[in-house]
Amino acid sequence: MSELTLLGDASALQAGELALLVLTGLLAGIVNAAVGSGALITYPVLLAIGLPPVNANGTNSFGMSFGNVSATFMFRDKLRGRRAQLVPWVVATGVGALLGALLLVALPSQVFAAVVPWLILAAVVVFIVQPWLERRIERRPTTRSVTAIVGLIGVYGGYFGAGQGIAYLAALGSMDGDDLQRSVGVKNLLAAVANSTAAVVFLLTGLVVIVPALIVGTSALVGGLAGGRLAKKLPRWLLRVVIIVVGLYAAAASFLVTR
Repeated sequence: MSELTLLGDASALQAGELALLVLTGLLAGIVNAAVGSGALITYPVLLAIGLPPVNANGTNSFGMSFGNVSATFMFRDKLRGRRAQLVPWVVATGVGALLGALLLVALPSQVFAAVVPWLILAAVVVFIVQPWLERRIERRPTTRSVTAIVGLIGVYGGYFGAGQGIAYLAALGSMDGDDLQRSVGVKNLLAAVANSTAAVVFLLTGLVVIVPALIVGTSALVGGLAGGRLAKKLPRWLLRVVIIVVGLYAAAASFLVTR
């Protein structure tokens, strides 16, 4: 894009750039539904078409929120009967994401971006050792303690967003035990809350470039439906492997895209 405007200019997008936005949005939606970290697929593409980093981040959060919502819809059966847990988690995530988005608006991007890769990597490590920890810890975490953790993850999700799914899975795994699909369903819900909250802030503050955001968002919505269907069919061991591999990729990629 030769010139940046709030609305963006669809005609300024080359055919290859348009196709790339559609394909990466679709892939990001699929990855987000199963694992998270799909935003790291679309973020570099938004940079490549000429968006400044802060605008790329705001546009990315707006677009990914569509995929998060469709993925949550696909996992709605995993959310039933959990109102007492989900309400405080959703509220904490929303408040945290609001704070994170406001921090992005107020602070230089380098302040938080420096620790993003390490946060993702730490979440992957926690997820890897989780089964080992569960066998050695008799008491599961309480809803209240998890509420505090997802609130902090919400701050990160509102600020940058990419990789938050891995962090949510690491926090939720001890609550759901062997039922990883339940954790994935809740992860999709909380990521939807975080990205949607941040998207509103970024939209109101002019950080969203509408045309690329809608292209990525529409593609991610379709990808979320497809990815949700696929993720529900994966056996637990394979889903864990996919989560770990994608998480390590997300950590490695974030070292590059946040620099």
